[in-house]
Amino acid sequence: MTNSSIWLMIIGASLATLIPRILPVALLSRFEFPAFLTKWLSFVGPAVLGALTAISILAPEGEIFINIKNKFLWAFIPTFIIAIRTKSLFYTLLTGIITMAILYNFVIF
Repeated sequence: MTNSSIWLMIIGASLATLIPRILPVALLSRFEFPAFLTKWLSFVGPAVLGALTAISILAPEGEIFINIKNKFLWAFIPTFIIAIRTKSLFYTLLTGIITMAILYNFVIF
């Protein structure tokens, strides 16, 4: 590959990534949406995050794996409890990281 083709690929990939993110914001930021639509749209982010989280916990390798040997499921339990009790992103992440470190290094499934 030549240098020019590498640069064309980098620029093309950058545009393909940025345009779908910037274009809707640029076009729709001028409009005032109805209250019901704004409220409905406020649920999209948490719903997507919840779906992605559920998939990564329940199907870590592409297939549903609800079993006692699922380390992700075991790490989710204390992390979820800390998240509900503290409502702190820092403590939630810290709990998840520490729990996964313990499960990977000291627990044999």
